[in-house]
Amino acid sequence: MKSIKFASAASLLLSLCLSACANTGTAEQAQNTAANTSSEIPKSWIDPDTGHKVVRLSEEGGSRSLYFHQNSYAASGDKMVISVSEPKGVAVVDLNTLETKRLFNHPDIGILFMGPKGREVYLTQIAPDAEGFPVHPQNELQQPTKILAVNIDTAQVREVATIPRGKIHSINIDESLLIGAFAEQAHSLETGPRLARFEARYEAKGPDGKPLTFAEAKEVRMDERLEMRIPMQMFTVNIKTGEQKVIMHSTDWLNHIQFSPVDPELVMYSHEGPWHKVDRIWVTDIHGKTPQKIHTRMMNMEIAGHEFWGFDGKEIYYDLQTPRGEDFWLASYNLETGKKVWRHLERDEWSVHFNISRDGKLFAGDGGDEEMVAKAKNGKWIYLFESQPIHDVAGIHARNAEELVRPAKLKATKLVNMQNHDYRLEPNVTFTPDGKWIVFRSNMHGPVHVYAVSVEPAN
Repeated sequence: MKSIKFASAASLLLSLCLSACANTGTAEQAQNTAANTSSEIPKSWIDPDTGHKVVRLSEEGGSRSLYFHQNSYAASGDKMVISVSEPKGVAVVDLNTLETKRLFNHPDIGILFMGPKGREVYLTQIAPDAEGFPVHPQNELQQPTKILAVNIDTAQVREVATIPRGKIHSINIDESLLIGAFAEQAHSLETGPRLARFEARYEAKGPDGKPLTFAEAKEVRMDERLEMRIPMQMFTVNIKTGEQKVIMHSTDWLNHIQFSPVDPELVMYSHEGPWHKVDRIWVTDIHGKTPQKIHTRMMNMEIAGHEFWGFDGKEIYYDLQTPRGEDFWLASYNLETGKKVWRHLERDEWSVHFNISRDGKLFAGDGGDEEMVAKAKNGKWIYLFESQPIHDVAGIHARNAEELVRPAKLKATKLVNMQNHDYRLEPNVTFTPDGKWIVFRSNMHGPVHVYAVSVEPAN
């Protein structure tokens, strides 16, 4: 119980800091004060509501794990990378000892991903804008971006290439190509500087002139961007030579580009925008193959998105809702057979992001709050899921059963109580390569930290 009391003390101290600073009208001061409470945040504890062990991996407030589909793990499975701040940099977590050490510092860098076969983490280095402010790599960049690779064991740095504009999204399995996209016009979805505890800043007003919620404002900002129909190009970068090659032109909003985990030439990408308005999930290759749509909408307001690869490269998984906000599935499509599986889950179990273990046997989800699409009343949890097929009754099946969607359901286990987490920061769950831990980021104690929760309950 000692660690639980520590957590409560940290939360109380944070509340006092936020209250005091709010009186002076400076939320940024509150965040800076909260960051100084990191020493009060427990290093590990047993979640009293779930019985699972939670470990704080990061040592510094402002640390973040990577986006849910970006690889943060060395191929050998012994280390992972996270971002750190003040000063900005990269830290390496030893997954055997759970110790974290800074690797590289630079004021203008951001993490892309770990290379899938080597020991290098790939970084961007983007010069400040004309007014001297840092440029966020998620914007549709119009200035040059330098790509660096840093060895996680030796800290040796090498320059890979410089792209004149746009952003890099993914790296292929043999580390021969990077892939990215650029828009021919600058645009930012966000309306101001990000606050330290959150991932984005979306603001908009509804038809009545009143401010919308964070989630609704994001929808409005995304729809505005979609309707601009900004010409875009998808391109590759040869890691060995630096040669850049355009592989697609589009006025659809290209995003979430991901190389296959097994095929160095196969690419999944999305048509970004409000999910009920776009056909989101597509597959192509680097040679201009006719794009293949992965999911076709069957009803108005049906949505599919936050797609990710299974580690065997055969399955594409995605959040499916029929219709939006009412019925929830974790769906998959097999590229080799065309088979579809829809795994049903309850409203409170819907998650901003899902992920899968290396062996394909388990899924994880990071939950959500009442503002989000599921409007969950009790959805703020880190979840573990096991897929359970729904079988034919008495072995009797429809004559065209092989052509139909295969139904299943997800059996949920709660791992971490996230009631004190603000979901303007998305937790972005990933499994460690050995499948023993689920890694996520959270502001549950005030400053953002990286945590891991054990898949198995504590003894």
